[in-house]
Order: sequence, then structure tokens, then C-alpha cells
Amino acid sequence: MGLSDMDSSETDDLRTESDALPQDGQVDAWSEEELEEEAVLQTDESAALFGSMAVHILIIVALAIMPTQLIEEDDAVVIVSSPVETESETIIEEVVYSEIPELAPGANSTAEADMAEASAEMFAEVAEIPSPVEIEKSDLGDIEVNRIFSQPMAPMDRLVDQKGNVGEGATGAAGAVDRLTYEILQSMEERPTLVVWLFDQSGSLHRQRREIRDRFDRIYDELGILRQDKGAQSEGDNLASAKKPRGINHDAQLLNSVIGFGENITLYTETPTEDVNEIKSIVDKIETDTSGVERVFSAVKMAADKYKPLRVRRGGQDPARNVLLIVVTDEKGDDEIQVEESIDICRKYGIPVHVIGVPAPFGRAETLVKYVDPDPNYDQTPRWASVDQGPESFMPERVQLPFTADFSQEPTIDSGFGPYSLTRLSYETGGIYFNVHPNRNVARKVRRNELSAYASDLEYFFDPSAMSRYRPDYLSPRDYMTKVQSSPLRKALVSTAQMKPATGISKPRLEFLGVDQARLASDLTEAQKQAARLEQPLNMMAIALQPGMDYREKEESPRWSAGYDLAMGRVLAQKVRTETYNAMLAKAKLGMKFEGEKNNTWVLQPSDEVSVGSRWKREAETARELLETVVNNHPGTPWALLASKELEVPIGWKWTEKFTDLSPPAPRNPGNNNNAPPPPSDDQKRMIEKKAPQRPIPKL
Repeated sequence: MGLSDMDSSETDDLRTESDALPQDGQVDAWSEEELEEEAVLQTDESAALFGSMAVHILIIVALAIMPTQLIEEDDAVVIVSSPVETESETIIEEVVYSEIPELAPGANSTAEADMAEASAEMFAEVAEIPSPVEIEKSDLGDIEVNRIFSQPMAPMDRLVDQKGNVGEGATGAAGAVDRLTYEILQSMEERPTLVVWLFDQSGSLHRQRREIRDRFDRIYDELGILRQDKGAQSEGDNLASAKKPRGINHDAQLLNSVIGFGENITLYTETPTEDVNEIKSIVDKIETDTSGVERVFSAVKMAADKYKPLRVRRGGQDPARNVLLIVVTDEKGDDEIQVEESIDICRKYGIPVHVIGVPAPFGRAETLVKYVDPDPNYDQTPRWASVDQGPESFMPERVQLPFTADFSQEPTIDSGFGPYSLTRLSYETGGIYFNVHPNRNVARKVRRNELSAYASDLEYFFDPSAMSRYRPDYLSPRDYMTKVQSSPLRKALVSTAQMKPATGISKPRLEFLGVDQARLASDLTEAQKQAARLEQPLNMMAIALQPGMDYREKEESPRWSAGYDLAMGRVLAQKVRTETYNAMLAKAKLGMKFEGEKNNTWVLQPSDEVSVGSRWKREAETARELLETVVNNHPGTPWALLASKELEVPIGWKWTEKFTDLSPPAPRNPGNNNNAPPPPSDDQKRMIEKKAPQRPIPKL
């Protein structure tokens, strides 16, 4: 059957089945009417195609012309936008909830060693003028060992916030000044600089003030080198645009001002001076404040307020001078309530605060300082005075628990950081905090007889490369507590650290005569009473810490992780020691038989084996696991040191036996009634020498 015999429906079906042009054998079979219809369709499609192309070309041309107009409209939007709205958008991001905690590194090095530091940007209110230090982006906890000096200061048109360096170690104030000399020189490379020296007037700072005074010549020697390299300051610098205190030599590249603080705050240089001899003379004549009060934050606030006119832009020009504050103190300050206001004004006017301070003791508020009377006419015997130099964190993060079983006193340890508020002031303003200790040694334990006068009694120091990851959270109180409350582990640790100190068995009775069973039972009962009194506070600590156990793997901060594992490990270890001591005494009251025929005394000895209960055995295993985790995961830190010392003491107990000679002692020979020999002549001279008078230790 041919195609001409198909009806129209069959033809439509055939066309639907193939989109290709008809084959040669089919063309003749189609009717002329159908061919004409096909030609008309092709003509219409061609017209539509060309029409569509023309329309699209017009659209493309129109789009090419439009961007200029669109860009101009976008600029108009930017111009009318309020900078406050942009700032609030940044604040809404709530940096405090970041998964990366804002922590700061600790370091322990001399002035000649590589500096441990970490810096990070933070979102905050836009300062009126920028910080004079270039921000350098880095990941949390990174430590740039090879970068000794900070980056050149940022141009004035860059509004960025710089985080400072904390925990940099030094063996003396002179080493810290050497390091700060480069900060001063870098500041002077940008514009003339005013350095304000704020000295603690307490008697314990006399030695450090003298070291710094002797270092002023070096600063000016470096200034001479700078002038030779760079030449005189450009005459194009317009200093008249700023409101300056009257009498300042505006042509001076470096000016200095001196402020003393104690119970009162004294400005010794009403007009800043470039005369180094005048500055040295002022430092020599600073009077000693015997009140024991240090208003360091009030002094910083006053200095920033007095010299802020030098940091205000006038008429679109740069500020007249950079202003640097250098605080020299050996305490944490008695006016910490002023820390937030001090931070705000220094950040607003771009005034970094460098602190030559002391290391804070690990987890403690106070430490002992070696005191030797500065007057040689009085007794020079070293004595020990308690001084507020810590802690290194905003809230206590260390459970108050002494060592037990070996009866050793808990060692005093350098935290690797300074007192919290002073260090935060330096950190938030882009300054450097120097932990100054004259006997710093990271290689071995420092003994008491090695300590210099006015040095704090710290036995162990730690390397900066190990401590850089364990920076405390330098946050505002509100932000700090928000982070603590959001973590069950941190909340458990902080709440337990605020409990009263729990005392383990400090000196338990370990030997019991077994000759008389009635007397043995009475002695065992009395020993049990001491252990029973200690069980409750240890049990309460363990209960308070327990909620954090399920969140150990989720904690990302090495500082909080080490702190929790150490706390839980030590609490469980001492809890098991105390409770199993009680249980072993109860076991002995049930009756025990000596294996040795002559033995008559029972001796309780520390042992790694827990043999009086499966619950205590499980808790002992958990304690050992936690403490070993701290040692393995956090080497070279205070947490690892304390964990290793706790592991040196076995957690359990075991009974042993021995023989005790109960025979009465033989009478002593009276010496045949001979008189005692006269003392040697040397001793006779000493007996008649008058001892130098001793004065009470002043409040340091």
C-alpha cells in the first residue's frame, strides 16, 4: 500500500515518529498539497527564529548599557547607609559563641629568646582612631616562634583591633625594657611618640625601678641610630592640628612622662620631656608607698585621659603622636573594678598598654614573696610575705585539693600568664604582658634558697611553646560566664573550683599494735573518725564534677579539657584513698592473724591494688585513666605536672605486718657527773654579739 492511500491521521502519526527530513523514496509519494504546507511551516519558523534573535540582541545591548547607572545607584545606597547599622550587624554575630575560644598564649622565655605570641581579630566598637599596631591574622593557639618583633604599625585609615601578646617571660625588668625598645622605635617610625611610664610605688619594686632607670640610656641610643638611618623628621608633619598640652616640645621625636601610683596617683612630669637625665632623676626620687594599695587601673585611666588629645584627629589629619603606656608593678592591682573603663578608653584612642609584671601562681590568688629588709641596718634574714598576684583566670578553674598519702606539700607553680585583669588590659589594648621572675628556669625545679629578694616562691616554670595553647579566656565577665554556662563541663569545673578546699588524709595513722585486741579495736575506731570527716566534701566534689564526664570528647579547648580531667582524676583518686582507708580499718576490726610468729604490729601501706570493693576499684581505674590522659595529652604544662605527682601516690591500701620491740629502753649513762665542756671561743663571740633589730614586714 502506498503513502498516497494513507489518510491524514496516519500521515500525522508517521511525522510524529521521525523528526528527520523525508527519505527519497517518500517524497514522490507525498501530495503537492502536503509539500506546500510543509514549505509554509518552514518559512514561518525561519521568520520566528530571526525575530527572536533580534529581540535577544536588543536585550543584550540594553544590559551592556545599564551597569553604569546601576553602579551609581549602589554608591548612593552606600553613602546614605549608617555606619552604626554596619557595626551592629558585626556585633550580632556574637563572637563569644564561636566554636574557636578566644584564648591567649603563655610564654616563658628570656628577652633574648624567641617570643611566644598569638593574635586574633575580634569584633568590637569602631575606635575613634586605630590601634597603632598592625593586626596579624592567625589561627587560635598558633605561636609564631620566629617573629620576635611585631608588625609595623597600621596606617591611620585602617580601623582594626589588635590583640596583644601575653605571658612573655623575662628574667628581669631590664630584659623587658630591651624588648619594649623595639616597640617604641617602631612607633616612632610612624610618627612622634609619647611613652608614659607608670611605676608601682611599693618598696618591693625598688630593684626593678632601678633596672629600668639604668636602661633609659639604651632607649635613646637606639633613637640616635634611628635618626642616622632615617634622617630628621619631615617638616611636612603638621602637629598644630591636634590639641596638645601646653609646653610640649612638638619637634621632639620621643617624649617621656612618669606617673607613680600606690594609694594615691602622682604625675611627676606635668610637661612631657625628652631629657633622659631628667627622667632618670625622677625615677630615682619616686617615694615609697607603705599603704600596700596599688591603684594601677585608675592610674592607666588617668594617663589615657590626660594624653588622649594627642590621639584625636583634627581636620582630617593624623593624630599628633602615638601614645604608649608602660606599667611596672608586682601585684594584680586593688582597683580591678576600673579595668573595663581602662580598656575602653585605651581602645578608643588607640593607646596600647604594656605591662612589666609578675607571673600569676597557677590557680591561686596569693603567693609567698621572699622579703629582705631593704635597710642593711636591720635584720637581713629572709622572711615570707603573702602577696596578691593571681589567679590567671577570671573565675577559679582549679579544684582546691592538696596532695595526700605521701604527705608532701602541693608545689607552687607558675601559670605561664600574669594576673587576669592586668593581662587582659594588655591583651585587649594590643600591648605585651611580661612575666618577670629573676629566677625563671624551665629546665628544673627552682629551690627556695635560690630565690632573689622580692621574688615570688614559684618552683616550676613552663616553656612557651607548650603553654601557648592554654591561654585563659580574656573576655568580659558577662561573655566569660555565658561561655561557662553553655558548657556542662566548664560549668561543673567552675562550680567545683568555688567549693571550700577539701582535705584528703593528710597524716593518717598507719601502724597499729595488735597485742591487745581491745586496744587495737579502739585505735582503729579513732583512725576511722578522721577519714569519715573527709569523705563527705570529697564525695560532694565528685558529684559536682560528674555532669561534665559526658562532654569530655566535645570540649575543644585544651585548657578546659586539661583542667577538667585533672580535677576529676584527682578528686576520684583522693576519694578512693580516703574511703578505702576507712574500709581497710573496718576490715581489720573484724580480726586478722599475723603470719610471722614474732610480728605484733599491723602496718597499712599504699598500694596500687584496691581490694575492698568493686565500686572503689572502678573509680580508681577511672581516676588513673583521667590522670594518664592529662600526662599524655598535655605534656609540659602545670596540669601534666600535677597529674604526674598524683599518679606517683598509689590509690589503694594493703595490710602488712612487722615486729615492734616493746621492751623498756635501757637507762642512759649520766656521764659520770662530769661538767659539760665550755663552748668554743667562736661560739662565745657569737653569744655576746647583738643581733640586728627586726622590723615587721610591710604590706607588699
